[in-house]
Amino acid sequence: MCRRFAIQLIAALLLTGSVGAAEVKQATQLDSFVWRHSADWFGGFSAIHISENGQSMIALSDRSILLHARIHRDGDQIAQIQITERWPVLSSTGRPLSGSTGDSEGIAVTPNGSYYISFEAVHRVAQYANPDAKAQVLPRPKVFDDLNMNGSFEAMAIDHRGWLYTLPEKNRTKQGDIPVYRWDGQAWSTPFVLPQRGKFLPVSADFGPDGRFYVLERSFVLTGFRTRLRRWRIEDDVAKAEETLFTTSTGAHDNLEGLSVWCDDQGRLRATMISDDNFLALQRTELVEYLLPD
Repeated sequence: MCRRFAIQLIAALLLTGSVGAAEVKQATQLDSFVWRHSADWFGGFSAIHISENGQSMIALSDRSILLHARIHRDGDQIAQIQITERWPVLSSTGRPLSGSTGDSEGIAVTPNGSYYISFEAVHRVAQYANPDAKAQVLPRPKVFDDLNMNGSFEAMAIDHRGWLYTLPEKNRTKQGDIPVYRWDGQAWSTPFVLPQRGKFLPVSADFGPDGRFYVLERSFVLTGFRTRLRRWRIEDDVAKAEETLFTTSTGAHDNLEGLSVWCDDQGRLRATMISDDNFLALQRTELVEYLLPD
């Protein structure tokens, strides 16, 4: 947990109870780094995981490529990214995934180094013991059958208990809310929903070191992308204290799809996001970092 957070959270709760809703503080952009590589497999990144010290990265492409990389920094700026290992994401039979079955979108890394990957098109979530492992596909409840073909599980997150959360990009409840599905190791449930606000759609999620639930959202028009980051406290399966940390103008960033929230060596909360360039020359692979308020 980031330093000072526990004391600040208690103080914030006391103030909220005595003087009403506290003022929402905004995030501050630290960096925007364009990542280039000549390999034909490079691009389409849909998910990211940053180590706590900000030096190590796991990235996942939507063509079932998983890689590890080192991030070299100059203060608050990314100076260089060095790919150290790369693997194909495997099926349950041990074959590299491809085509619609390999539309990998979200990743959630467990404390022991295993991880979960979510897939669109063929809506499912699989667990991997390590990068070379075969997929162990989780049970698929019937509700997954009705999800949008190109708008299901882009977002994945894991909480301190090891419980897994995912949410669809496009499907909504009858009330118009965003359903959040949870896997507790035994079964899927829908513990809570999030309010849909405007035309932004959720594309990534993470539980930060502060325990709050962060959701990265995207809106697209012909002139470019807009990005929004919201967060909540999850208490007794209720999403509370919603905050909008930033909302960008059109074209401020590329197609940001992956999110990782972490603490730097100064105890500050950071959000790192990565863009999916869709393997198009007009787009770019971009890593964007924001400093987040406690």
